[in-house]
Amino acid sequence: MARNTAVLVLGGGSTGCGIARDLARRGLEVTLVERGNLTGGTTGRMHGLLHSGGRYAVSDQASATECIEENEILRDIAGHCVEMTDGLFVQRPEDPDEYFRKKLDGCRECNIPAEVLSGREAREVEPYLASDVKRAIKVPDGAVDPFRLCVANALDAEKHGARIETHAEVVDLLREGDDIYGVEVRHDSGPGKRVHSSAGTTEEITADYVVNATGAWAGQIGEMANLEVAVRPSKGVMTIMNVRQVDTVINRCRPKGDADIVVPHETTAILGTTDEEVDDPDDYPEENWEVDMMIDTLSELLPILEESRTIRSFWGVRPLYEPPGTGTQDPTDITRDFFLLDHADRDGVAGMSTIVGGKFTTYRAMAEEISDHVCDKLGVRATCDTADAALPGSENLAVLKDAMDDFGLRSPVARRSKQRLGSRSADVLETDDPNPVICNCEGVTRAEIQDAISQSGSDLNAVRIRTRASMGNCQGGFCCQQMACELHPEYDEETTRAALDELFQERWKGERHALWGEQLSQAMLNYSLHATTMNRDGDPASADERVAYDAFDGGPGGDR
Repeated sequence: MARNTAVLVLGGGSTGCGIARDLARRGLEVTLVERGNLTGGTTGRMHGLLHSGGRYAVSDQASATECIEENEILRDIAGHCVEMTDGLFVQRPEDPDEYFRKKLDGCRECNIPAEVLSGREAREVEPYLASDVKRAIKVPDGAVDPFRLCVANALDAEKHGARIETHAEVVDLLREGDDIYGVEVRHDSGPGKRVHSSAGTTEEITADYVVNATGAWAGQIGEMANLEVAVRPSKGVMTIMNVRQVDTVINRCRPKGDADIVVPHETTAILGTTDEEVDDPDDYPEENWEVDMMIDTLSELLPILEESRTIRSFWGVRPLYEPPGTGTQDPTDITRDFFLLDHADRDGVAGMSTIVGGKFTTYRAMAEEISDHVCDKLGVRATCDTADAALPGSENLAVLKDAMDDFGLRSPVARRSKQRLGSRSADVLETDDPNPVICNCEGVTRAEIQDAISQSGSDLNAVRIRTRASMGNCQGGFCCQQMACELHPEYDEETTRAALDELFQERWKGERHALWGEQLSQAMLNYSLHATTMNRDGDPASADERVAYDAFDGGPGGDR
């Protein structure tokens, strides 16, 4: 028996969650399906930059203008997800003066606030910059937590009646003639998953309209209905350092190239990135030389990186879209603008549109445009309010900031919790129950863990993206098992152990590209801790090595 919804959104990244929020706030019945966790695709694998538009001020001024507009909106509606770090476009002696002038002029033409700093002034802002830096352009870049922002959109969508289903993979589009009327999904039966239908089954979800917001996977979804969506997935590597070597976004002020940005993000700094086209967004090489290149090249701007500790690396795939007839060979030349493809107009197949391209910073604008389009298709007269309505956690942030300024002097952990939760802080943290710190690296408390479990069930990776627990220097070595303990007594031992294994393996995936120096020692410590305390390496003890506990039960002269 098929379920029905008015609008079915495919993809649980920033754009998909933004669309679900927008449409739900307009009063439409919305269901969103995502094959993994929220942010499981490109959104969860970005460098955390809230663009000022400066990066595109020379090459793509339309995108640059859109970025600064959305930058200002997100500061207002998602303040608890954003840190306004500012950014510097830094010129080294070998970088061309002409490009520096073009960058400055481009910023001003796109209404991006821009100020020129001398090399000395730039080093006063960021003392670890190389001594031979010539000058810099200061712009209003920021850092944004993509996990927190995406979850906040999903929470607001649910608050307004939307249905958010994770671990529900689309396996087919339902098409009859020239009409797409829904999808078939397969619900993940793996441990630690919370879904709204029976795990391990497939079902049909019919809809009045389907929105394909799957990003780099949009072409694969289109193929299920014999529709061509010319997405050109482009991979990029990011490398995470153990601390914030800078507190300002550092960009290399030169024409396009690899390894040209450092983003301060929470307790770390993220180095990026590369731009290489791949055939399959799920299957591409992850090379150690790419990580080495990040560090070697960016050390020209920040020499301290040569001696810093790398804790993990990860790769993301951009959903670049090339309009027919463009013929661009280099993925760095493809516009970062977004495109709305109405398959009725383009292909003669009604019932679905696809949105591709774009950037994380412009997700809300993308969601507004396609939501307008969907409402027009369905004959709904409702306006968008997402540019003005604060996301859950960002209401009354001025009051919260005053409270943090007072409270943070006494408790840095509580301050970080309040920064993450925003205006939800009182509801989560004000409890009479014991509230110890579970993740020391990120300062995550039991109350936050339990709040995340109430949202996501026993899926500890979903807990991770909601709290940042296990994302610090130890990469879960000291806190994964404590997070799993918080599942007791609601979940049984089998579910808890499976959830722990899944979380710990997810952490290991990124560490394996950074196994040298101090990080190799940290990884070995994590292995030893888990092997010796929980026998996680499955080392069987032979019968003659096992302790005969019954020998302590009361031999001569002793009690157990």
